Amino acid sequence: MDILKIIVPTVLTFSIGIFITPFFTRYFYKYKMWKKSARIHSDTSEAFGAIHNTDHEVSTPRVGGVIIWVSVLFTVLTIFLLSKIFPAGFFGGEFSIFQQLNFFSRSQTVVPLGAFFLAAIIGLLDDFLQIFGQGSYARDPLIYRKVKIVFITLIGLSIALWFYYKLDFVSVHVPFLGEWWLGMWFIPFFVMVMLATFSTSVIDGLDGLAGGVLASCFTAFAVIAFLGAQYDISALSGAIAGGILAFLWFNVPPARFYMGETGMLALCVVLAVIAFLTDSVLLLPVIALPLVATTLSVIIQIISYKFFNKRRVLLVAPLHHHFQALGWPREKVVMRYWIVSVICAITGVILYLVS
Repeated sequence: MDILKIIVPTVLTFSIGIFITPFFTRYFYKYKMWKKSARIHSDTSEAFGAIHNTDHEVSTPRVGGVIIWVSVLFTVLTIFLLSKIFPAGFFGGEFSIFQQLNFFSRSQTVVPLGAFFLAAIIGLLDDFLQIFGQGSYARDPLIYRKVKIVFITLIGLSIALWFYYKLDFVSVHVPFLGEWWLGMWFIPFFVMVMLATFSTSVIDGLDGLAGGVLASCFTAFAVIAFLGAQYDISALSGAIAGGILAFLWFNVPPARFYMGETGMLALCVVLAVIAFLTDSVLLLPVIALPLVATTLSVIIQIISYKFFNKRRVLLVAPLHHHFQALGWPREKVVMRYWIVSVICAITGVILYLVS
């Protein structure tokens, strides 16, 4: 039954996502849910211009992440309501399959679900500002980044305070070494992890890239939570992975829509929350290594450019665009990222088991 509790929400979310996507797609294109002008980029190199498809950027809907969180929402509500409508078995027994499948619980999933949907709504408002807004925010990446950092810091701080004061989180598990006591320092550490996780949103730059990488991450945490007997968190992680796979089904090259901030913000926030709840946050850099490498590539490029006579370490940042500049086709970059993501996810689960 524990296995079914993970499999059913995953398959149900995937199925709901597949069902609702055509309706959302028609809506996205009918109302032209894409940016009306390309973002101003500081990178004016020849390599960047050669791989950056401005026409595709301003003609592809950017709110595709709605499909993921709406699918998860339908799954959570459907199973929860069925567990309330049918509290007992169909034949009058005490056993209710819907109660067993219900993974909406105060002890495990209320916090990550709340963070997930709150971040999704904030991300959706951000997407709307970029689609319909005018002026510098919609085009200037510097202003855009600063506003985003403020929002993520506030979200991370509010969740960190809840973890510290309500859930009594004061330490993190260090693989092979045991507990690392942080005390009050847990709060800034949580915010730092949240900001670091969100910074990986730069990976949403090629068709299907972010979806494939994040699906592997959430699958890994579904396994980790299951191994730790946190079955509700495992079911939630599986449901999110199912929603991502439904998104990916329609987003393999050429993409019908981008994930947008409503998807990336929601997924990055809940990924960090689940990593803390499963006490495996220090495995996050291993499981999400492609995300970490992508973020580091941007940081290294900026430092090198600003402090070393405008020297570029990479032809283009982030890292996936560097591979494109080397001549790799977009599809090859995406598929190889997926392969590396699967290997990293498996490695993270193994480290959890042996540590």
